[in-house]
Amino acid sequence: MSHRVDEIDKRILYHLAADARNTSAPTIAEEVDVTPATIRHRIRQMEEAGIIEGYHADIDYERTDGRIVNQFTCTAPVADRHRLAQAALQVSGVVNVRKLMAGRENLVVTAVGTDTDDVTRIARELSNHGLDLEREDIVQDELYHPYHPFGAEDEPSQSFADVQNLAGGAEVIEFTVPEDAAITGRTLEDANESGVIDDDSLVISIERGDAVLTPRGDTAVEAGDVVTLFAPESVPEGTVEAFETRPSERVADGDE
Repeated sequence: MSHRVDEIDKRILYHLAADARNTSAPTIAEEVDVTPATIRHRIRQMEEAGIIEGYHADIDYERTDGRIVNQFTCTAPVADRHRLAQAALQVSGVVNVRKLMAGRENLVVTAVGTDTDDVTRIARELSNHGLDLEREDIVQDELYHPYHPFGAEDEPSQSFADVQNLAGGAEVIEFTVPEDAAITGRTLEDANESGVIDDDSLVISIERGDAVLTPRGDTAVEAGDVVTLFAPESVPEGTVEAFETRPSERVADGDE
């Protein structure tokens, strides 16, 4: 079964892409109102699913004894593209190979050479493997930025939720539970009886740390939980509000 990437996962991926080395689980957890254990569990899940394939250092090779970073744009026969990409990776100095969905110029090889003679040697070895070298470019600099849609909105809502629309108008909605939400500390039975959760909405799972709880009437919702609800129609606004940070009471100056 494939792993569905939800809003919490997207925020994790955004932070890891921005700076995997200095990003901590507690930092992300605080932003999305879950526990650090939940963040670590989500990272392990995405690693196992192959969504996170690794963590790589961004190295400035030019600062290591003046090495030259060169990019070779190559053409490989489509049927042999994967094999030739693997062969290119074995050439000493090659650090990256990208396979492109194209008939020509369908492999981009990045290599590091100690000097121009070494770059020529790499080009010759790539050619000997059967790659047609279309273009060679010296890489001056490379800039990175995490994928914008996975990051925080300009004006984030008070709740952190993920919604799936199902056939027939039904919804599955995933909430993170803030410390001061109306649902926090209540059992599911109490939440239903008091109307905090409407009669038609059903809690189908509670993720707490690295465990997924089977919801029961006496199960109490805790801050940092990830609660998934099913509703045969759109989840009512009152139920949504039960999972939001409650606005502080403000009295404007001069109110009477």
